[in-house]
Amino acid sequence: MVWTLEDYPASMKNLPDVTRKKAIDIANAMIDEGYKEGDTLPIAISQAKEWHENASEEEIEHYRKYGKVTTRSSESKKYESNPERMEEGEIVRPHEDGWAVESEGAERPSNVFDTKEEAIKRAKEIAENKGTFVTVRKKDGSVQTKYTFDED
Repeated sequence: MVWTLEDYPASMKNLPDVTRKKAIDIANAMIDEGYKEGDTLPIAISQAKEWHENASEEEIEHYRKYGKVTTRSSESKKYESNPERMEEGEIVRPHEDGWAVESEGAERPSNVFDTKEEAIKRAKEIAENKGTFVTVRKKDGSVQTKYTFDED
């Protein structure tokens, strides 16, 4: 399911417009990363609320005006829930806004953090849930370290 500003889960209906927009974006990105649809909703809503509480008025207004809800083409994905992402490791790499976390082969990061430590922590959480690995890159793009999380 691809959620939009016109078609979103009932659990998002009482959110303020900009928070709902952010929650839809987060949920769509999580599904792209291989999360199950039902698992995304409470996480996306919680993260969107937290973002709204911590963002400056300027950031909120900028996202309200210019933030675009992530859309996916079902034709470009092998499966609707994208299970092939479940086998891919996570990469922590430099990003123009800090440090990005993304699945190998992803077109865009799932998260961007101010610090490398925050990015590594999130990448480890994702990789541990998927039973894969994390590759941490230095600013020059070379590999700094790898962490492995084998499914038992």
